[in-house]
Amino acid sequence: MIIAIHSRDVTADEALAEALGRETSTAEGLTAEPGGTVVAHWNRLDRYTSEDETWSSATWADHLADPSLEHPLASGPDGDRRAILHVTAHMHPLDRELSHAEWSEIGHRIARVTGIATPGDDAAGRWIAVQGQPGRLDVIASLIRLDGTWSAQPRRLLQTLVAEARKIEADLLLHSGHGRDSARQGPAPDLEHVVSPRLPTAASPLAGILRQLAAERSGPIAAVRQLVEEVGRQAAALPDSQTDAAARDLFWAARRLYGLQEQLGEIASRLQPPAAPATLPPALPVQAPAASRVSAR
Repeated sequence: MIIAIHSRDVTADEALAEALGRETSTAEGLTAEPGGTVVAHWNRLDRYTSEDETWSSATWADHLADPSLEHPLASGPDGDRRAILHVTAHMHPLDRELSHAEWSEIGHRIARVTGIATPGDDAAGRWIAVQGQPGRLDVIASLIRLDGTWSAQPRRLLQTLVAEARKIEADLLLHSGHGRDSARQGPAPDLEHVVSPRLPTAASPLAGILRQLAAERSGPIAAVRQLVEEVGRQAAALPDSQTDAAARDLFWAARRLYGLQEQLGEIASRLQPPAAPATLPPALPVQAPAASRVSAR
């Protein structure tokens, strides 16, 4: 799972449009029912909508931005009034298809660790979790609480989210999007050593080379992918729209690198020579029983 934090905004239209992969509309309905696009939400949503009511995507965006109009003096510790927080969780390409309940669990856990949905906090602000595109979940929230104060967030928000993502992967038996922790990684692999055909391998030399190139955690492509992911995380943490766009591109580049690893692994499997049939040891000569040998004399 790869976590991305987008630049904050004053409205939720752009965040919701990106989550859906299309512009918000007054004609498109998004439901919060089981199986709907809104898989999780703040605990007081029922005060604003009935069970049989379906809001358009534009209405959802307005709902999230309303606190900024209701509390015009609310601002963050640095005086910033951009109250819309947008966090995206990109699933691993090999992850299984998640159920509605699992998407909901991920949304609630992201909302909790970001400080916008503290358990037992009746004044927590508005937020929704949107599962609008395959393999991703978007949590969009207003940092303005019901009492007009600003939500307190972890000082190292990105690191907190990445740590929670690792826990979610373990709890739901998902693949890890980052491989080993960088602190535990050994030295970068030597490309010349990796591609050397003299390396001993049970497969053909070409298949052995491809398998080492495609190694998920220790190969050279994995090292590049992890570096791209790390740069993407750092870019996503910067408060700038250009670096935010660059972070998204870097995350997708990392996913394409992972796809390249998979493709090389498949090619290596096709180059793998068939296993030689097992050979039986030569049969030992059968000796006659002792009584027969005596009679022969």
